[in-house]
Amino acid sequence: MLMKFSDLHFPEAPNIIVEPPGPKSKQLLEKQKKIESKAVLYPLAVPLTLEAARGATVRDVDGNTYIDFFGGIAVLNVGHSNPTVLKAIREQEGKLIHALDFPTTPRIKLAEKLIEISPGNLKGNSKVLFGGPTGSDAVEAAIKLAKYNTKRIGVIAFEGSYAGQTGVSLALSSTKKFKEGYVPLAPEIHFVPYGYCYRCAFELRYPDCNLQCIKYVRHVLEDPYSGIVKPAAVIVEPIQGEGGIVVPPEAWLSELKRVCEENEVLLIVDEIQAGLGRTGKMFACEHWNTTPDIMTLAKALGGIGLPLSACVYNKKLDTWEPGAHLGTFRGHVLAMAAGLAAINYMQKEKLPEHAEKMGRRILKQLEDLAEESKYVGEVRGKGLMIGVEFVKSKEDKQPWKEMVDKIQTKCFKKGLLIWKAGHYANVARFLPPLVITEELADKGIEIFVDAVKEAAREI
Repeated sequence: MLMKFSDLHFPEAPNIIVEPPGPKSKQLLEKQKKIESKAVLYPLAVPLTLEAARGATVRDVDGNTYIDFFGGIAVLNVGHSNPTVLKAIREQEGKLIHALDFPTTPRIKLAEKLIEISPGNLKGNSKVLFGGPTGSDAVEAAIKLAKYNTKRIGVIAFEGSYAGQTGVSLALSSTKKFKEGYVPLAPEIHFVPYGYCYRCAFELRYPDCNLQCIKYVRHVLEDPYSGIVKPAAVIVEPIQGEGGIVVPPEAWLSELKRVCEENEVLLIVDEIQAGLGRTGKMFACEHWNTTPDIMTLAKALGGIGLPLSACVYNKKLDTWEPGAHLGTFRGHVLAMAAGLAAINYMQKEKLPEHAEKMGRRILKQLEDLAEESKYVGEVRGKGLMIGVEFVKSKEDKQPWKEMVDKIQTKCFKKGLLIWKAGHYANVARFLPPLVITEELADKGIEIFVDAVKEAAREI
């Protein structure tokens, strides 16, 4: 018998017994600073040391318990230490853990499950390529597959995109600071404006804009003097994550697909952060009835944090010869068993529907905050992928990163973990595990609202 969502979490959360970071945490943080690379990022903003975690709650080494609105950046969709997934891992770990490309029962069952749940015309009509261990691997594979099939090299990506930190995936990421010192990267990567209505690149308003941003994509593909040679693919996040939880307007994604089809360009939909139930659908592209040619997956695919990635693509694109794309850790049987158990759990417990319900509940409370606060520019999201954009004034929309920094710290001190996103790091980002309860969600939003009001008073 499956546990109730309310039984999955530390019951006392949030519970701060010593001001974080506590003495034990400070010791670990100092040791990490001495022995690990300066590239370590997260503890600089949130000096957290983790000892245990359950559901949508975590505990640090000093005994403080927090509500987790971070979820490992959408990795922990079924929650920390989900007992159903842990059971599957324990059953598998005594048998086999690594198997390269050799068929195993978990591998075959997970591939079958991904084909079964795939969006639109991919359902029952696709092939699966496992990779590992990160989303970057899935993106690299997807681009290689598109280039191989089209015999073209170019790719169109979007402003605000994030695709990873390896060669091609870094080139496809739009954040300038990630690229500084490493250019030139992959050639013929071109960026076009995303459907970011709050900060429209064309300074228009939806729906009067008539989707000018999609018209621009058509322009660069069809105008002989646009300077962009016909690409192999367009890669897009159906909802941007690092870009600031940007939800495009209705018909945007479906129109993008139509433009791609008419120009014989493959559409790659990056579901690495938005997929597997997070937005209220199993895959975010389903909100707009759009079927990609290739879909990338990672993060939550590994069940409860085990590394695994995959591409699911139309089987007509399965033209590779054996060995065309390799990877040692695409034989991670333990992660495959965990991923299969997690997806089965999502379906049985109706987690996408629960995420949609909880998202509406949270968005309503945040919209009330937006009406009260002159510093909340926009609240947006679908399901449990939610962003709150902060500005110095609603009139000029000047981004306010420092406000979000202050709010994030206050939330941490009060027992809530959140992270940032956005072009200017001025968006508070919520990605809680999908098993979160109404009680925990309400407590978390109460902490967040209090932190916003306190920060406003201190300005």
